[in-house]
Amino acid sequence: MNLINNKYSVLNKIGSGTFGTVYKGQNIRTKELVAIKVERIDDQLKLLKNESIMYQYLKDCDGIPVVRWFGKDDINYYMVINLLGKSLGEMRQSMSIFSLNLVLKIGAKILSILKTIHEKGIVHRDIKPDNFLFGVDDLNKLYLIDFGFCKSYLEDGRHVKMKPIHNIIGSINYASIWAHNRCQLSRRDDLESLCYVLLFLFRGKLPWQDKTDETEIWKLKNDITNHSICFNCPKVILDFLIYVRGLEYEETPNYERIIDMFKREIK
Repeated sequence: MNLINNKYSVLNKIGSGTFGTVYKGQNIRTKELVAIKVERIDDQLKLLKNESIMYQYLKDCDGIPVVRWFGKDDINYYMVINLLGKSLGEMRQSMSIFSLNLVLKIGAKILSILKTIHEKGIVHRDIKPDNFLFGVDDLNKLYLIDFGFCKSYLEDGRHVKMKPIHNIIGSINYASIWAHNRCQLSRRDDLESLCYVLLFLFRGKLPWQDKTDETEIWKLKNDITNHSICFNCPKVILDFLIYVRGLEYEETPNYERIIDMFKREIK
């Protein structure tokens, strides 16, 4: 796997997860640096294929990486995208403090990205700090990655009906209450996950991050709205969470209202 598509050389491994491995690569003709995501064909997941289709569908949306190439050989699927910088999770680990103003500015950027993909009929379903990456040497640009779990919430132009699901989709630490209740995810669930991302950025650690029992995690998430001071949850994030939890399954969130709320707090 030294050369992909006779065009991209593999330089070094930069990340891995349950569903694939990411390598830093380079276009041997233009010398442009890229990221190469690899998924084994015999895993029979086809998450990478789904992800590449989503990137192509969202290619004109701000905050979405550009797919350079997708293909396969006898062993793997490959997706080549533009190389990005550090994730929100990595940035938080490297900094002792994230001010509330900085957290809310990041939150407004993410809300703008989510509004865009939601308007295209897609819910991401795996919102977490590791899935938001800054541009290379550009901390003003934020990208949303990892669309392997994403799904359309529309069918023939209408919102799909709620139905039960068997397992939590995405990261349990950032999953919504409805995900814990094994309900089909919609736009409100992406936003509730964002609430937990912002709380993580502000605190440096989620109150349930060291827990392994799902019932205990679910209970702690439920308790935030009643014990926000104990959880060191700023009022503006709490108000955001209360608003999101009050949304109906098919309801369109008022993104601009939340962004304005964040901007007022920053001022």
